[in-house]
Amino acid sequence: MRGALIVLGVLVLIAVIFGGALMGDRNELVTEREQINGAWSQVDVVLQRRNDLIPNLVETVKGMAGHEQSVIDSVTKARAQMAGAQTPAEKIAADAQVQSALSRLLVVVENYPNIKANENFLRLQDELSGTENRISQERRKYNEAVQKYNTDIEIFPKNIAASLFGFHREDAYFKAENEAREAPKVKF
Repeated sequence: MRGALIVLGVLVLIAVIFGGALMGDRNELVTEREQINGAWSQVDVVLQRRNDLIPNLVETVKGMAGHEQSVIDSVTKARAQMAGAQTPAEKIAADAQVQSALSRLLVVVENYPNIKANENFLRLQDELSGTENRISQERRKYNEAVQKYNTDIEIFPKNIAASLFGFHREDAYFKAENEAREAPKVKF
């Protein structure tokens, strides 16, 4: 009888230790998921800041280079897509469109010295540049949080807690476009 009580006590102790470790792993995964949400909120704030700068930039360019309507329309359309995006994945895709459209707009501006010399345009371009730097920093932080979370739900023993408590991979990463991976072609 005494041996059975000892075995039962050891089993209860093992169950308590295992349950405590399982709950600790669950709590860490919840914390990491919330870090992803917080990092995404920061990305969202700086993306909105950039989106708020675009109409002023477009109006400045439109006033001096109105015949570049296709480029101006692409920026406006990309901004509208960003405004309509709801999920992180949708916003990441819309962000790529905004970046591409803004790049084309800035290339067009290079052909117009009067725009490049405009004080309002220079101020907006400076604000946009600072905002792009903040976006880059916040994207990096967001991607790091997602990577840590995804790694933790795959490794033992946290993968047990992840499967028991319904944690799933987060696949909404910011990725470099294929064009960004290639070196620019230099013409001689």
